[in-house]
Amino acid sequence: MTTQLKLQHRPITRVLVANRGEIARRVFATCRTRGIATVAVFSDADAHAAFVAEADTAVRLPGTAPSDTYLRGDLIIAAALRAGADAIHPGYGFLSENAGFAREVLDAGLVWIGPDPENIDQMGSKVESKRLMAAAGVPVLTELDPASITEAELPVLVKASAGGGGRGMRVVERLADLQETIRTASQEAQSAFGDPTVFCERYIPEGHHIEVQVFGDRHGNVWAVGERECSIQRRHQKVVEEAPAPLVERHGEAMRSRLYEAARAAASQIGYVGAGTVEFLADDRGDFFFLEMNTRLQVEHPVTECTVGVDLVGLQLDVAAGAPLVGEPPARTGHAIEVRLYAEDPAADWLPQSGPVHAFEMPAAATAFAIPGGGDASAAVAGGAGAGAGAALVGAGAAGHPAVRLDAGVAAGETITTFYDPMIAKVIGVGANRSQTALALAGALEQMVWDGPTTNAQLLVNVLREPDFLAGQTSTAYFDEHPAVFGAAGDRAQLRVSAIAAAVATAQAVAAGAPAGPAGTVVGGAASLTAEDTLALDIAARNPRPAIGGWRLFHPDYRSRSFALGAVECTVEYRERRGSWEFSPATLGGGDTGEAPLDIEVIGAGPASVRLAIDGVERRFAVERRGSSLVVSSPAGTVTLRELPHYSDPSAIAAPGSLLAPMPGTVVRVEAEVGSAVSAGQGIIWLEAMKMMHTISSDAAGIVEELRVQVGDQVDVGMLLAVIADDGDGGDGSSASGDAAAAATEGVTP
Repeated sequence: MTTQLKLQHRPITRVLVANRGEIARRVFATCRTRGIATVAVFSDADAHAAFVAEADTAVRLPGTAPSDTYLRGDLIIAAALRAGADAIHPGYGFLSENAGFAREVLDAGLVWIGPDPENIDQMGSKVESKRLMAAAGVPVLTELDPASITEAELPVLVKASAGGGGRGMRVVERLADLQETIRTASQEAQSAFGDPTVFCERYIPEGHHIEVQVFGDRHGNVWAVGERECSIQRRHQKVVEEAPAPLVERHGEAMRSRLYEAARAAASQIGYVGAGTVEFLADDRGDFFFLEMNTRLQVEHPVTECTVGVDLVGLQLDVAAGAPLVGEPPARTGHAIEVRLYAEDPAADWLPQSGPVHAFEMPAAATAFAIPGGGDASAAVAGGAGAGAGAALVGAGAAGHPAVRLDAGVAAGETITTFYDPMIAKVIGVGANRSQTALALAGALEQMVWDGPTTNAQLLVNVLREPDFLAGQTSTAYFDEHPAVFGAAGDRAQLRVSAIAAAVATAQAVAAGAPAGPAGTVVGGAASLTAEDTLALDIAARNPRPAIGGWRLFHPDYRSRSFALGAVECTVEYRERRGSWEFSPATLGGGDTGEAPLDIEVIGAGPASVRLAIDGVERRFAVERRGSSLVVSSPAGTVTLRELPHYSDPSAIAAPGSLLAPMPGTVVRVEAEVGSAVSAGQGIIWLEAMKMMHTISSDAAGIVEELRVQVGDQVDVGMLLAVIADDGDGGDGSSASGDAAAAATEGVTP
């Protein structure tokens, strides 16, 4: 059934956001500036999330899985009607590009804050959209027939026809891998979008991802509202986005004009209404090809907002209510860069992380969900964002004072679960020029206070300060060409100093009578305690012992404590003699480390604070223990160290050949059975978690001796999934366990 859409001038008074996290908070922020009431829907996993608390009203969607909650259009529409909403904003992801849902919203008498369902249908299929774009004269990459692809055409890209964001997208470099890659991508596309259709096209390994923000109204107007470059990606998931695009800046206004013309032609070809993004893949010469059109607001929309001075969500509300786009598109001012802060470990093959967030602050952020220095940007939209709208940036770019905006989806006290995308926040820097903006953004990330799962923050800092990035030399191959940005999490000297402060504070805690758990680590704090640590605290409370100050009759040797920051470990060897502290040469650095040794003197120490003189300069460190983690804060920034156990539990040591779960998740595919023979590198089990699919592979040939999971099972990190026994042909029977398990996984994210 085709929904008939009429030109309307209907005021919007109450908006339900059919989404969660950061985008829900973003839409609520604009609604508040306009006096529009807000409604949240939330799953059981999100019951205590910040976006739920910020909404005027909220409606529970029972369950945790997206298929039971945020993908249930019927429940969402019923919630809107029950809460008295007159409009639905879909955000991005979930049902935002679902034409059927858009029709149901309209049929229910609600305003759909998005493009017409016909627009979504036309651009929802990448195969069909390319045909439409070719007819409109937009450059496209031709589709390749998988059956006729030759070695000469490699590498090729396998892509899901429906959906987007990197799911169902794989690069094939060997012809022998093509069919299995198509099968895996198709399965992932079916799981994510309900459509298993995939296709192949030429892969440009060092391309540039360029996109143009477009807006159309019901009066025939189409705007191109600036371009963005999103070339720095991992697994086809954008990590850094900026406006204007460095590639376009190098080629000048001629390329920009061609891009805008192609984007407007794409939108006009289908009579597009609302916010959309036309994405192109460009090469170094400035030639570009249509990739897809996202019929929704993009994650990276803030960089456009911060350079044109327009509230794009406000513009969505206006167009949805029937208002025309007035005048010319706004002019651009300054430069903006957005980085996506994720709960993931880049050094461990981007493995997503989960767990509680005890502290999260961004002291350098001037605004949240609003244009820095822009005042009420929505007012400019309501009156027609014409000439002068870009002047809303006076507080940042135009005045030469860089500013930072924080759009966070997670707040302290929440838990990052395995049910949804692991993005914590978008951090946006805006300034007069690119280098100024990048360095200000790097500084803001370094000053971030974070106590929670491992993040990619240090990687982002490394990228923002890397010379090629500062010079604008970026492409989709950036991470492959710049492995140095994956260096140690944090400056090694700072890590070493923070670990020394943590070790001294821990020693003082022991001297004051702090109990130790079964692994030998000191137990403290009120969060992140294991059951064994909780028992140790209870025993200590019931059986207090006198503080003996760590005294030993004979103890000439160093004692040691080891800490980890992400995948980087640091051991501190220390001893205290007559009130003075000594550290081993290995602890202070130098020697084979290639780093200058540090001169460190302990000026003052306690269980919660330490004063160190480092090369003659005094610094203060606050140390807070949370279970086995220590949050070490100083003027140089905050790091969260994990104390490594002194003693290993023999039962926790995996036997050779064990396949362990590298993260919590759901088993979606099993390609083996007990007794079957497997080869080295063969995929055995597929896990899905945090919008990511991981392949657990055997790293040696053997026989499946144990298989402990089946499709649909929920697993925890470290859980034994299977055991591969030696096949007797000379293999050692070992397989992916511990760190090897992470190395044996591969994943694709949106």
